[in-house]
Amino acid sequence: MAASFIGFAGFTLVMPFLPLYVAELGVRDVGAVAIWTGVSLGVTPGITALLAPLWGRLADRIGRKLLVVRSLVSFVVIMGAMAFVTHPWQLLALRVVQGVFAGYGNLCLAMAADSAPRHQVAQAISMVQTSQRLGPALGPVLGGIIAGLVGLRQAFLVTAAFYAVALVQLVVLYREPRTPRAPVRERRSAPVTFRSVLAFENFVVLMGVIFGIQFVDRSLGPVLPLHIAAMGVQDVAFTSGLVFSVLAFSAAAGHYVTARRMRGRSARALISRAALVAAAAVAAAGIAPGVWTLIAAACIFGYAVGATMTVAYTTAAGVMPASVRGTGFGLLTSASLVGVAASPMISGLLAGIDLRAVFVTDAVVLCVLALSIRRVMAETPAAAAAPAMEDA
Repeated sequence: MAASFIGFAGFTLVMPFLPLYVAELGVRDVGAVAIWTGVSLGVTPGITALLAPLWGRLADRIGRKLLVVRSLVSFVVIMGAMAFVTHPWQLLALRVVQGVFAGYGNLCLAMAADSAPRHQVAQAISMVQTSQRLGPALGPVLGGIIAGLVGLRQAFLVTAAFYAVALVQLVVLYREPRTPRAPVRERRSAPVTFRSVLAFENFVVLMGVIFGIQFVDRSLGPVLPLHIAAMGVQDVAFTSGLVFSVLAFSAAAGHYVTARRMRGRSARALISRAALVAAAAVAAAGIAPGVWTLIAAACIFGYAVGATMTVAYTTAAGVMPASVRGTGFGLLTSASLVGVAASPMISGLLAGIDLRAVFVTDAVVLCVLALSIRRVMAETPAAAAAPAMEDA
């Protein structure tokens, strides 16, 4: 949890200010700044989405801690190197390399599930997810202060120091538990493949849930400031930051609270209800007459999104043997990152037609997701124990 919080906070110390850094590197045209920034921000999650299942599968074989250490070491080096670039293409090249070695967030979820007693897997996953939400909520605020004190270049060195702290505490304090393995005869006759992981009960359905929720969640970033400006608000930047903070903190609350209340309850019912609540909230946000109504809708929406993600990841952990959780969480991360990558592009196109079209589309996607879950997902307790193979 600490490694996730420090790492995710460190990442957002500098990334929100990347357009300013690109301009410092000598790019003067606003359009060119936007292109360099967009490509640099998008290339890392795109590469990570492709490689996360492969890194997860390797982690299942050689240990998850080693793979997370590898990722954090690379972040220390790469973030430090970004402080010394002199051209935008160098920054882009470092972001490409960063995408190759990134993806420790999903491994931290798998490590939390491995470390927790079976009856506390949901709480462990929710705590790591909460830290991954709170880190980006606080990171930009700290980043703005640090950049104002030491400058943008030196802010990258501070970010590298954040990752170094996460690396040291993980190496020194985390002890990796032994991962239960299937009997030798079973491993020889039925080796684990991506296809076999996808065949676990509800796994593909849960991938769809995670993709859909991330798609809707990330669609609001490009349009909320414009939506707030259309309301006639004077200080758009401050109000937008406030709404985004409400979204982050309410989602963290959704992660935390849901984990304590989901044991023995139907995962299908929890996910479908939360999706419908989120649909109602995002629709209300689209027709909100004022800022306070928008903030209230954002609070409900964030809570529902956090609850859905915790139930989805916990249910997925319950249908996977511990020996393949790295692979499984890698596939779930790929679904999440595809949603993250596709959402801003599609919402931007919709916003070009009408800002409210984004909110309407999000509400429709969530309603379809809720109805599909009701019809397709097999009935499973939200905090179900891992299958019998884990006991073996």
